[in-house]
Amino acid sequence: MPGADEEILTAAELQQRLETILGDRQSDLPRDLAKLPTVEAQAKSLINTACDFELQPGQTMQWFAIRLEK
Repeated sequence: MPGADEEILTAAELQQRLETILGDRQSDLPRDLAKLPTVEAQAKSLINTACDFELQPGQTMQWFAIRLEK
């Protein structure tokens, strides 16, 4: 998140975070996300096809997958 320290989230935590963000922006989504039927589907689409989401002009949330092994 802009201005925040880097966080490591599980896939489920990222899904929930994106659902919260998208739920607050349903009236101002990019067309590809707006056409999806649910906030859950929108978040899954972002996770599977993107690595960032513009929160407002000049502020973008970014994420990337990492693999941790013991």
